[in-house]
Amino acid sequence: MINSLGFNKPEKDTKVVVAMSGGVDSSAVAALLHEQGYQVIGITLQLYDHGAMVNKKGACCAGQDIHDARRVSEQLGIAHYILNYENKFKESVMDDFVDSYLAGETPIPCVKCNQSVKFKDLLQTARDLGADCMATGHYVQRVENNGKGQMLRAADPSRDQSYFLFATSQEQLDFLRFPLGHLKSKDETRALAARFGLQVADKPDSQDICFVPTGGYAKVIEKLRPGALDKGDIVLTNGTVIGTHEGIINYTVGQRKGLGIANNEPLYVVRLDAEKKQVIVGAKEDLLKKEFIIRECNWLSVDSMEKGDVLVKLRSMQQVVPASIVKQENGYAKVILKEPQYAVSPGQACVAYHGDRLIGGGWISG
Repeated sequence: MINSLGFNKPEKDTKVVVAMSGGVDSSAVAALLHEQGYQVIGITLQLYDHGAMVNKKGACCAGQDIHDARRVSEQLGIAHYILNYENKFKESVMDDFVDSYLAGETPIPCVKCNQSVKFKDLLQTARDLGADCMATGHYVQRVENNGKGQMLRAADPSRDQSYFLFATSQEQLDFLRFPLGHLKSKDETRALAARFGLQVADKPDSQDICFVPTGGYAKVIEKLRPGALDKGDIVLTNGTVIGTHEGIINYTVGQRKGLGIANNEPLYVVRLDAEKKQVIVGAKEDLLKKEFIIRECNWLSVDSMEKGDVLVKLRSMQQVVPASIVKQENGYAKVILKEPQYAVSPGQACVAYHGDRLIGGGWISG
């Protein structure tokens, strides 16, 4: 008999590592699988120096969250380990975050964290423990087709996190499980946690980047890369200098407010030139783009692209739009949108779908 995680053996003989962040989602996953009779092991990652974050709520992997994960594990009576991944996290996520901003991009550190730490190092730890699979609290659905895992968007579109998991490899997806992806709303998750009597049932969702708890990423960048706030020119698309700025890291493509310049018509950040330390501004129409290149592509399916049009998402909160993708060499691809879109930003991800199925994506480079 196939159990709920897809294994042909009893739940009591199936070992599952649950990545526990201390939030309600992963806590509910651990409780649910424990109730179903699986051998559950909770693992929490310490990703950065959380000394200043002990009393900070709303940021994952901080001191309070580690405490909450430990408390939930004790309540459930499951094994729980805390692993110090600070060095790996700094090298793979924080340094990349800083370097991307300095290059004039708008990075997504949560994708890098999933790609390089959680679904690589942590997943390997789960294998080393003899686990049959690793479960997380991400809101995506996983199905199997001919013995291979496929990732679908979550049943609740407002909670779908597939955009942040586009870099998941087929090998990783075959090992991963996402028990919450079928739920219709976050209220169902909280109700599940409340049924198990978990004290985190009403805990607020994480809102900030975990290592930027106040949203002040410029201060973090300046601390890690002194001199990052070099001044430069604000110029129109025709090259006319109309002002100065306090560092390109304070600007993102598509930004309108806070430019610090006066003009008869609204101006938007169109492009950032890191080499010249310029912020290029223009009209809203200058933000439109129909074609661009993506790099470091990861494809879970190429058949869907070769059969015709796909849907792409250019930012996590945007709706999907029709496009076609042409694979190129060395991990690059060309994306051709059916209709031009505003503020296609280097450093963001372009994630592709065939219907609800995630087929891959890459980083927007130009």
